Amino acid sequence: MPAKLVQFSGWEAVVEKQIVLKPGQAPRGKQGYTMYHGTHRDSARAIITGGFRPSASGTLGPGVYCSRDIAKAQGYPGGCPPGEHVVLQLKVRVGRVKKIDGQNFAMRHSWQQSGYDTAWLPSTVVGHEEDCVKDPKRVAVKGIAHCGDPATKKALEKLISQQRQGAESSGQGNEQGVVGRCKGCKMQTPIGHSLEVCWGCDATVCPFMGKHVCKRKEEFRNTYVKRSN
Repeated sequence: MPAKLVQFSGWEAVVEKQIVLKPGQAPRGKQGYTMYHGTHRDSARAIITGGFRPSASGTLGPGVYCSRDIAKAQGYPGGCPPGEHVVLQLKVRVGRVKKIDGQNFAMRHSWQQSGYDTAWLPSTVVGHEEDCVKDPKRVAVKGIAHCGDPATKKALEKLISQQRQGAESSGQGNEQGVVGRCKGCKMQTPIGHSLEVCWGCDATVCPFMGKHVCKRKEEFRNTYVKRSN
């Protein structure tokens, strides 16, 4: 996996270009993962423009259901005609994850009350991995992974592009899937970046920044040069 090495004062940050985990690997932390959600084309339009509305119930209780296994998403919704079936490609910030397996299956409806952001049902339990995200703001629509009707796919992709452009022109990001800009590195991002404090000069920096000049180190260098002269 390609990575970029960024030097800051006090630490080195390795910035991964893309995070890809197999369905059998546990999602964890604040990272954004690519996942999929199967739905009807009319519901896809509503999700793109207004964001997800959590399901009232399900195997893992209320929440937004998705999976890193596209085959799982392609099975939903049941009975949907091929021309009306859409699989949305998502970016999901999983947060604190609770693994629901044989030992923890009793928590499948109570994990939210225990402070978790996402419940993860491994493929070893149900055949295809499944995730349930508590807060829909953690789920962003990135594209159309599958659509049986080319015209519908093109229209939905155009709608996603329009939503993105609207957010950029207003200078605001939208965690439902519209891209904004990180205040540190200025990169476009639908999920935000975790800003840190430089250990040298206490400036706020983003690990995705290409360069940060530490003021304290710069002052020390200038002072040393003057004394040497």
